Amino acid sequence: MTYDATGIGSPPELARILEECGYLADDGLATAAFLALRMRRPLFLEGEAGVGKTALAAALARALDAPLIRLQCYEGLDAAQALYDWDFPRQLLHLRAAEAAGVTDVGRLESELYDRRFLVARPLLRALETAPSVLLIDEVDRADDEFEAFLLEVLSDFTITIPELGTVRAVEPPLVVLTSNRTREVHDALKRRCLYHWLEHPSYEREVAIIRRRLPHVADRLAGQVARAAQRLRAEDLVKPPGVAESLDWAEALVALGARDLDPGTAAVTLGAVLKYREDQQRVTAGGLDALLGGG
Repeated sequence: MTYDATGIGSPPELARILEECGYLADDGLATAAFLALRMRRPLFLEGEAGVGKTALAAALARALDAPLIRLQCYEGLDAAQALYDWDFPRQLLHLRAAEAAGVTDVGRLESELYDRRFLVARPLLRALETAPSVLLIDEVDRADDEFEAFLLEVLSDFTITIPELGTVRAVEPPLVVLTSNRTREVHDALKRRCLYHWLEHPSYEREVAIIRRRLPHVADRLAGQVARAAQRLRAEDLVKPPGVAESLDWAEALVALGARDLDPGTAAVTLGAVLKYREDQQRVTAGGLDALLGGG
């Protein structure tokens, strides 16, 4: 079942809809997402990697039956890579075809080269031209300052200008979700245009529920053991504590091996599903996997 964004009446209703789509949101996150929908403001999510920021955007897209358009940010990303590009190989083929056909009207050829059919829409332009849509601007903290400044302009009026074609304005602005792992501070000017929410790691009870909801073939007991161990790992001084995504991978790995319990033996051979740094694995192993799993 899909839902009209304007017909969702409250945060609890949105939380229920998201749960139907496989995403469990607590009251704070459901409220932030509801307000982003209602106020048509971008939602800026910060938190450790793996807590469910990207997954929320995907769940919102499923709930609204809207395409999820993702812009993955990285150092060196510029406006052209995010907006549009011209398809030079196709333009060249067009020139050669025109030449073979004996076309000599230079003005006509130039105007044809910048026709819409030769324009390659990148994520931001696709989001402006697609209604409705959910635009995920993922890991914006990895982009440069210049790109942040460019985003300010786009998110302010959802309008861009293509010199050769004119102005493109979103008929219906996309629902925008920005994420940051806080590898650096994002400028206040960008945050001011957004609603902000910090995602914490889930409680033990919620993590068990997430594992059971996402992986219904995982038994309650095993889900509880994985969640408890993940909670304990997060309390350690690790290079990269596990997120929910790692808990899900761990549970899935155990099921793939036919394990019914998380014991020291199965934990030792599957630790790579949850800890991705050698130093972290060595630290946890040295402390004793019995201690990690105690009480499970």
